[in-house]
Amino acid sequence: MAAPDFEIPQFQEHAVLDIPKIKEGAMSHIKSFVAGQSAQEYLGYPWELGENWKERAIERMGEVLKKYRSVRVFLDACVHCGACTDKCHYYLGTADPKNMPVARQELMRKVYRRYFTFGGKYFPWLVGAEDLTEEVLNDWYNYYHECSECRRCSVFCPYGIDTAEITMAGREILNYVGMGQKYSNEILVKVQKVGNNLGLPGPALEDTLAGLEEDIEADTGVPVKLPLDQKGAEILLVTPSADFFSEPHVESLIGYAKVFHAAGASWTLSSLASEAGNFGLFNGNYETMRKVAMRIRDAALELGVKRIIVGECGHAWRVAYSYWNTLTGIGYGGEDPYSQMLQKQLDHRYPQPMHICEYTWDLIQKGVLKFDKSKNDHRIITFHDSCNVARASRMGNEPGGQFTIPRNIIRAVANNFYDMDPNTIGESTYCCGGGGGLLTDDLMEVRVKGALPRMNAFNAVVQQNGVNFLALICAICKAQFTKVFPYYGFDMSMVGGVHQLVSTAIELD
Repeated sequence: MAAPDFEIPQFQEHAVLDIPKIKEGAMSHIKSFVAGQSAQEYLGYPWELGENWKERAIERMGEVLKKYRSVRVFLDACVHCGACTDKCHYYLGTADPKNMPVARQELMRKVYRRYFTFGGKYFPWLVGAEDLTEEVLNDWYNYYHECSECRRCSVFCPYGIDTAEITMAGREILNYVGMGQKYSNEILVKVQKVGNNLGLPGPALEDTLAGLEEDIEADTGVPVKLPLDQKGAEILLVTPSADFFSEPHVESLIGYAKVFHAAGASWTLSSLASEAGNFGLFNGNYETMRKVAMRIRDAALELGVKRIIVGECGHAWRVAYSYWNTLTGIGYGGEDPYSQMLQKQLDHRYPQPMHICEYTWDLIQKGVLKFDKSKNDHRIITFHDSCNVARASRMGNEPGGQFTIPRNIIRAVANNFYDMDPNTIGESTYCCGGGGGLLTDDLMEVRVKGALPRMNAFNAVVQQNGVNFLALICAICKAQFTKVFPYYGFDMSMVGGVHQLVSTAIELD
């Protein structure tokens, strides 16, 4: 790996980082690539700033404030108490004061006051209001793409302000004036045109699954199948497209297939809905998020499945758990004919949708799955709670199931498990540093520095307990850590999925 052109942060002796000294403008030079004409136009946005960009930006802000009352409440409620200051991993890793959640919010709050409050319209100097200039707009673009929308700051805010919603609103306004992000918007085009974030066409997907079946049988002697577009199957598995070919993601896909095989389940993947991820969430556009999610409803109706299970992807599970009911009618509440048709079709003895970890843990508790835990003895394991799972969803029937169920699975399939420092996991978990649309090489410095709090806590458990494997249930976290680990002196092979551990230990007939 070539030497980076930025300084790599240093570990500290204790797992929880000290608050850094402020470095004004430390990350002001970072700007991810702006989306080009084809992507912007496909998504219904302009592709460059026009003469009336300011009017359009203020108009869109007014629409966002009207549609999402929470954004206005959050902009009004902040008292600058500073409780969030040291909670953002990007501030801890970069020391740039504009990466403090309160300061990142303030970029929009000043403009909001200027155009949408009485004091700001008539006495802007008294209330900290600020005109929307091109310089301010560029600050929005830079720093709203140095926020992974992880919502850690909201856990510690005494007023419950969710900075992620401010970031989402900022990105939507930026898109509306022609400053969309290349990485996120091109992915949104691929998923709508081809069916998945990676642009993997149906025939290539079919060939990939056939090759994996051959590999599994050669390895185990058991003909484990990965069916595609199997009408009449009971279960539709929707998983991140990285699971189909990228390491270590594919190891978890193999694990899912082995679990279904051991359970004797009737299941299928879908070429129409070959992507669980939904980058519409990152851009804050509800209609785009709905268009992406509708593929899953269409696939479920077409295949006639009774259950929908989501693979190891953090934001995919958040969208499924928190939004699918209103986006598509997969959960209760859909009123259009196709939603009602789907409700009659699905088997409501089971959660709809269901996470793959919920499914596997249920089978473990029933004694359906058998494991040889010693096959994982070469691994000393810890677990990273992914943000969108930890702070925006649940699993199982009890509060906190999103924390206990993955750990229960790990303990069921392996003998050596150690948690990281309690202040860095669970609801307080640190972000991987690459979520929310930041998983692009043009933001590598942001990603590496934003990963520092998690890397520091991981290093502590490595030093104390000899941990050599970081288990995850998020595709973005896997991709981020495999890229970032070498910067901090770790091997990328130390990263893998929970169902990779399941795959290693499961006993197949």
